[in-house]
Amino acid sequence: MCGIVAAVAQRDIAPILIAGLKALEYRGYDSAGMAIADGGEIRRVRAKGKVREMEALYDADPVPGGTGIAHTRWATHGVPSEANAHPHVQGRIAIVHNGIIENYASLRDGLRAKGRTFHSETDTEVMGAVIDEHVQAGKSLREAVTAAVRELEGAYAIAVMSLDEPERIVGARRGCPLLVGIGIGEHFLGSDAQALIKVTNRMMYLEEDDVVEITRDSVEVFGLDGQRVDRTAHESEISADSVERGEYRHYMQKEIFEQPRAVADTLEGRIGPHGILPNIFGIDADPILEKTRAIHIVACGTSYHAGMVAKYWIEQFARIPVVVEVASEYRYRDVVVPENTLFVAVSQSGETADTLAAMRESRRRGYLATFAICNVPESSVVRESDLRLMTRAGPEIGVASTKAFTTQLTAFALLALDLGRRRGLDGAKYLEHCKELQSLPRYIENALKIEPEILRIADHFINKQHALFLGRGAQFPVALEGSLKLKEISYIHAEAYPAGELKHGPLALVDENMPIVAVAPNGPLLDKLKSNLQEVRARGGELIVFADERAEMDDGTEHVAMVRVDGGGDLIAPAVFTIPLQLLAYHVAVQRGTDVDQPRNLAKSVTVE
Repeated sequence: MCGIVAAVAQRDIAPILIAGLKALEYRGYDSAGMAIADGGEIRRVRAKGKVREMEALYDADPVPGGTGIAHTRWATHGVPSEANAHPHVQGRIAIVHNGIIENYASLRDGLRAKGRTFHSETDTEVMGAVIDEHVQAGKSLREAVTAAVRELEGAYAIAVMSLDEPERIVGARRGCPLLVGIGIGEHFLGSDAQALIKVTNRMMYLEEDDVVEITRDSVEVFGLDGQRVDRTAHESEISADSVERGEYRHYMQKEIFEQPRAVADTLEGRIGPHGILPNIFGIDADPILEKTRAIHIVACGTSYHAGMVAKYWIEQFARIPVVVEVASEYRYRDVVVPENTLFVAVSQSGETADTLAAMRESRRRGYLATFAICNVPESSVVRESDLRLMTRAGPEIGVASTKAFTTQLTAFALLALDLGRRRGLDGAKYLEHCKELQSLPRYIENALKIEPEILRIADHFINKQHALFLGRGAQFPVALEGSLKLKEISYIHAEAYPAGELKHGPLALVDENMPIVAVAPNGPLLDKLKSNLQEVRARGGELIVFADERAEMDDGTEHVAMVRVDGGGDLIAPAVFTIPLQLLAYHVAVQRGTDVDQPRNLAKSVTVE
């Protein structure tokens, strides 16, 4: 979502702030700005739109200085505009903020009664005014920030600077990520490691309710009680090269083609000739997994679809009942938790607000333990879970998730097979499925080779406004994911249904203007799917079928575009058939001329409700 970069250094830091904001552009935003302490004043540069708009203003009137804060904003309180763009200045302080302050209106009313004037519609400016009130009362900047955040309700990550202490920045977090970048004679704050990786790879991740003070020469972290706390610094595994686009036209295209490597990395050191290796979920996993008698999977968006596939696998292999919940719904529902139920949180970023809040709520509801499937080792979801399995997808820049999904499926397959082994899955079948899972990178590699066929099919969608996706069994969540990808980046309205539901409503929409995309792996449900497709053909629908190479399908009809995919076995087929749907969405979006990597209105990491 929004992005924060801040720096205190012995050099002009505007280029660092701008580069950091550009590294965070993938998160989604509608305005950008920065503030730098320049002598006796705080100078701001803000612009609606892309970072380049703000950079052009800076280039026209450069601002020197070694202390500064910067931000990309995704509008919550107030429309996208220069006035609502961060940083906000109140009195002698400037502030940038990620998150939402729920009691800002009452705080603003009290401040207005004291004579405060506000120049934006944002909750952030109200925070700035609260901090400035404490500064004017004689507190240091750190003391003022600490006192102010005690008054706040909601979620925040902030970076604050003051004219009275121009060589230090204070940050604080609750519910939104914030980290420290450690340099030599310079220190940084960022909402994401990728914002800082070009200036340092030494990172310190802040915990809930931490307040941090950085200068050129020091980093000190405090609790809300004012007592110093210790936080460990470590070297980030992210490399500067990993966030470059390279030879690809878009990050999304690059990430689609990175999937064989990402899946192989997720499997490496976790599965061998004799099955799943021990302790891959943590050294304390065995007693928990042995006791597990039910599973609740909670996630959002693409991660939710991965959880839906996992339900099929876990129930088939381990005979353990699985419930899959949308995190934003789970949080506000009175959930029944059977004895010895494992709570599984799935998140690409590990900072998804609803998923993180749901995991924290799960501790109150009496679950056996929490289990995280995530791509970011230092994230809140990972650090706060009992068990975890990292997906090793590497940085994912495109807003529309691709390799995060297939690596989540890989992680779930490992969990399902391990649970199956513990619950009496036939030994020969267990080893057969393990071998099949090990072959997944090769099958994905082969699926990527059908890209030229996808390019031709994409022409059918250029002028379409609606599309329908169909799947059966574990391919229904894949159809959901395919429809999500198409709507996210091409702006075509797309829906997905279990193919058996076609006659229960969606068939009314079918005509020559409604492309129907069907996923048809080889298996026991194939004949039923073929009957559903005949219903579409009879009504003039334009069918695009992704069929397994071994599936007996009727290729000879004018309404059908048939693409053959070698889907492998039943276990890996959902991941393999995801690839052509990703490629389809990508090439349709390219041909329609949309912003593939940063689709309108969307953010990569949703860190507020």
